[in-house]
Amino acid sequence: MSVTLEDIRRAADATVGHIARTPFLHSATLSRLAGCELYIKFENHQFTAAFKERGALNHLLSLSEDERQRGVIAMSAGNHAQAVAYHASRLGIRAVIVMPRHTPNLKVSNTRALGAEVHLVGDGVDEAGDYAARMAEEHGYVFVHPYDDERVIAGQGTIALEMLEDVADLDALVIPIGGGGLIGGNAVAAKGLNPDIEIIGVQTARFPAMQQALAGEKIHCSLATIAEGIAVKQPGKITRELVREHVSDILLVDEATIERAILMFLEIEKTVAEGAGAAGLAAVLSQPERFRGRKVGLVLCGGNIDMQALSSVIQRGLVRSGRIVRVRVGISDVPGSLSELTQLLAEQRANVISITHQRTFTDLSLRATEVEATLETLGSEHTREVIEALRHEGYDPVMPANEVHPDERWASGVAPGDV
Repeated sequence: MSVTLEDIRRAADATVGHIARTPFLHSATLSRLAGCELYIKFENHQFTAAFKERGALNHLLSLSEDERQRGVIAMSAGNHAQAVAYHASRLGIRAVIVMPRHTPNLKVSNTRALGAEVHLVGDGVDEAGDYAARMAEEHGYVFVHPYDDERVIAGQGTIALEMLEDVADLDALVIPIGGGGLIGGNAVAAKGLNPDIEIIGVQTARFPAMQQALAGEKIHCSLATIAEGIAVKQPGKITRELVREHVSDILLVDEATIERAILMFLEIEKTVAEGAGAAGLAAVLSQPERFRGRKVGLVLCGGNIDMQALSSVIQRGLVRSGRIVRVRVGISDVPGSLSELTQLLAEQRANVISITHQRTFTDLSLRATEVEATLETLGSEHTREVIEALRHEGYDPVMPANEVHPDERWASGVAPGDV
């Protein structure tokens, strides 16, 4: 059995009114920065903030009365878990969810709050899946696989139906790949509606399992990624063949580029994307010539990012873009010297976040003290102006080696409020 366009259309009919028809909007600012016409499908607007509701609901609606009485079990790093928990609760079906031990707390607590029984087992979805399969056999639960299931794949494919109904002349879809359910279903739908559309997958460089599997290589993945939603070590068998048939290329993106995309979604589109949800934008940003001048649809597949992780992304992004910098200078160890330094920084419109001084760990004269200031600036160019002003007044400013030349790729090109 394989998934067809008709299966996806039936899934759309079955789930209509039970899930959100999410916005599919053109982003003028991101299009300008990327050099192509970008349209974003905001699946983070679903009730559980991710696309997984589509496939989970389609599967649950297909269960017989006997299967509903037995209950369901699923393994998931988070979004599939919340989707199954939410819609199972709505339909009066018992749900047991097995999640990896290191799943972000937000996803674990949300899944429990939605009424599911949660077990934390293993270091990844593969180990969690083995445990879930044993529980299904022991207790008679119906297993709802997060990606390697025809009904789940068909449900995910309803995204492309909506995208191409809204914008029929898209040149390409850029879709994240974990196990392959999202891209598999949407590739079938998009190619069924427009055989000339190009389907491009995106994986993290740390978890390139689908790319490796299709190349016949031994699968080798890292331990962690900010895009944990697509951190899958074993792609599906059904989805692998769908990707082989319909997907023209799989692009790999690094962690820093994903972080940059998360920050750009937040700053420009005023929307929260988890790592997997930002992977498509990261791919377009990392290979601009590949997409230049084309009309591209991105699936922002989820927004469930842990708040601590999001905070770190924001702070690291501000550093990389040169908007938060550290500067060390030596000043005379006499009253008024620190005041003179801070007055100069104020005149340069550099906001002082923190400032410390010490006399011990330095090679400066005994008559001097070292001051380290963490500053907020308007960006890399403003930072350079501040440094030059310090030098002009006789200071010898030093920045940490990895912060001397802020990464220009991180400069969004957007002034505050310019969206």
